[in-house]
Amino acid sequence: MRDTPRSAFPHFCEIATRWMDNDVYGHVNNVHYYSYFDTAVNRFLIERGMLDIHGGEVVGFVVETGCAYFAPVVFPDTVHVGVRVAKLGNSSVKYEIALYRNDEPLPSAAGHFVHVYVDRRSNRPVPIPEATRAVLAELAFR
Repeated sequence: MRDTPRSAFPHFCEIATRWMDNDVYGHVNNVHYYSYFDTAVNRFLIERGMLDIHGGEVVGFVVETGCAYFAPVVFPDTVHVGVRVAKLGNSSVKYEIALYRNDEPLPSAAGHFVHVYVDRRSNRPVPIPEATRAVLAELAFR
């Protein structure tokens, strides 16, 4: 996904880097990239009314993530997180995510993030609710 333009993503979330995100090498530490993934996906779901983090009966558990790094991000950059759905299964969804630094046209990093939808009480997989499925379909990679 190194050469993926911003136009390949139907949704974006803007995240400001923080001073503490930089590591001793002078760039944002890799652990924060996963935080950006998590923030962008869950913010989208919350804003669209598809995730109630406190009382929802069905929630998404992260079961897999991956990231490839292409160029550094540093404080005080702004990260523009592109999100799209690569695969929409019965109880899982695979997101593809790219991090764009400031106004740069190509990503500094890209990866994936998989949610499995589970019943909050039993922690057992359940089908993705229809309303959520419809919203996720809007992000489907075309």
